[in-house]
Amino acid sequence: MPVEVNKEICIGCGACVDVCPVGALQLNEEDGKAESDETICIDCGACMGTCPMEAISQK
Repeated sequence: MPVEVNKEICIGCGACVDVCPVGALQLNEEDGKAESDETICIDCGACMGTCPMEAISQK
């Protein structure tokens, strides 16, 4: 299952973006928060372990 970002918790640090091996995460230009592209996500979990706010979970 692809990951989901809780935008209420996300601080926009970009740690998840840096660690994603397939580029499925990016920071939204409008609010600076992370967002996931479900069509690219391979559900490896790297981002979940990297997020300092625990804002990323599996759907």
